[in-house]
Amino acid sequence: MATINDYYPESVTHPSEFLIESLEEKNIGAKEFAIKTGKPEKTITAVLKGESSITPDMAVLFEQVLKIPAHFWNEAQRNYDEYEARVNFQKNIEQCKEWARNFPYAKMVKYGWVKKTRKAEEKVIELFKFFEVASQKGFEDYYYNQRTRVAFRISLKNQENATAIAAWLRRGELQADQIRTPEFNKNLFKKKLYEIKALMANQPKDFFEELHNICKSAGVKVVHTPCLPKAPIHGSTRWIKDTPLIQLSGRYKRNDIFWFTFFHEVGHILLHGKKYISIENIDVDGENKEFEKEADEFASDWILSKKEEDEILNFNPLTYKDIINFAKKFGTHPACIIGRFQHERRIPYGTGNELFEPINFETQS
Repeated sequence: MATINDYYPESVTHPSEFLIESLEEKNIGAKEFAIKTGKPEKTITAVLKGESSITPDMAVLFEQVLKIPAHFWNEAQRNYDEYEARVNFQKNIEQCKEWARNFPYAKMVKYGWVKKTRKAEEKVIELFKFFEVASQKGFEDYYYNQRTRVAFRISLKNQENATAIAAWLRRGELQADQIRTPEFNKNLFKKKLYEIKALMANQPKDFFEELHNICKSAGVKVVHTPCLPKAPIHGSTRWIKDTPLIQLSGRYKRNDIFWFTFFHEVGHILLHGKKYISIENIDVDGENKEFEKEADEFASDWILSKKEEDEILNFNPLTYKDIINFAKKFGTHPACIIGRFQHERRIPYGTGNELFEPINFETQS
């Protein structure tokens, strides 16, 4: 019955047993006791059989007849009710063991999201704590059935790896809870994008900390959450109350992909408002293909506009030195130019890979 680091008694006596003993001591039968308390005999009989509870009203009446304080009866009933509730909760835990096996629990332990344990029931309890739910049904109603559309407006119901995706998203929420920001200022955030683009172009070693702080100053939370097995997410955007959250994985560990994902998520914030949730690289119920296309175009234009791209392509032959010079001219990173041209198949994959810079957050969680 006990959960992690808690103690609960193996059994608790129903208050009817105390009542039976008290009536026997005073040689009072059920009918007489019912008359003296003014309660129907069937009500007293139900209590004596353990089929009904002692209410606070009854406890006061019992006190008058048996001279046993009302708080004794109330406490006895409360202890029994809690015991019964924990018995039922334990049954719930037993039924959720198979559900818990669907999560990448070992990886979640490695990242420090949940506690290490080999016991299946303790894994269930840890997952309940992590998601702040009390049952598998609570989890599914939130992430699958959209019972609280104000909080979670997409459904993961048809996702093969829904549990891993949900865990990744939940971790982002927990990280966001630790960040304090001023009220979101859309105009200020637009202005800050020029600072962020300069940060992208130069990309110092502490770029993510700088990115985090720049966005925070405009009321936007940015977090990195490492990928989980079978949850190949690039990034996500959603609003937590009135604050936008950008959650990034750095999955491909390449700076051009990282920055495209970031600006894509920014596009969702500026173009699509609070009601849209984006999860990149995952097809979910509720995804808007047109919104995703608009966010892609927003990211592409900020990183390297079509006009800038055409100017580079008109320069022939194009050398690595030219790429670096164009990157400086347009205030972007050379890797973003190479990545664009590889993606559009204007140059073979592998060409210019030395210009990519690694993004590695393995030590972060």
